Amino acid sequence: MSKQLITELDEGQVAKYVFLCGEPERVPKIASMLGNPRKVAQKREFWVHAGTLEGVPVTVASTGIGGPSTAILIEELANLGADTLIRVGTSGGISDGLEKGDFVIATGAIKADGTTKSYAWPEYPALASHEAVLALISAAKKARARFDVGIGFSVDGFYSENKVMKDGRLAPMSQSGYMPSFMTDRLADVKKMGAKFIEMENGTIFTLSSLFGLRAGAICAVSDVVPWHPTEKIIDAEKNMSDCIAVGIDAMRTLIGWDKQKGSSKYWSP
Repeated sequence: MSKQLITELDEGQVAKYVFLCGEPERVPKIASMLGNPRKVAQKREFWVHAGTLEGVPVTVASTGIGGPSTAILIEELANLGADTLIRVGTSGGISDGLEKGDFVIATGAIKADGTTKSYAWPEYPALASHEAVLALISAAKKARARFDVGIGFSVDGFYSENKVMKDGRLAPMSQSGYMPSFMTDRLADVKKMGAKFIEMENGTIFTLSSLFGLRAGAICAVSDVVPWHPTEKIIDAEKNMSDCIAVGIDAMRTLIGWDKQKGSSKYWSP
């Protein structure tokens, strides 16, 4: 079967190199920064465009929000030949050094989701490809961007996991202030574990990529920060995301170049 069940993508419509993003409307924005951009498909939350980078075909696709839709997309992209995935997304900054507008490059994810549990043991790691991480670091340095590198916290519940400050205390974002006791210290705990940011897709992307033999990386713009680390910093969100996309594109360009250098070798090294 070549035509995919959910996205309805077919043979020849997916490239080896793929940019992922959560927001469908970001797909044409990323594609517009490539050569020969064009729409390929649009079904549910899955928007797919195509373009070229250094003359090489590239796909841009949206995952929607969270693990379930992300897993569907990765399954169907992999079925059609996708090999290298770079996510360009947004996140909430957890570590004290991060400010709005900074970028974070993920080395892995603390999995707090349900989707990956349907694929592997909870102990199975969610790790980014070392090549993708190095390419993203190189691109971010070249762009002179403010960025950090490290582990993220990958969750299912946007409102249930995120918190706000109310009357000087940490409070839930959920409807009517709902928050079970086991959720009270979650963000503080993952900060102690070294998590630098919170988001909703990396855990699934990295887990499935490892299982399927794909290469994956992620760079996220910090669109907000945790409530105990308040900031009055105002950023131009559109420009900030454009800058983040540019770093992701440059990283993919680097990976394409390294792949050419590898030749018949399985691994690239400096």
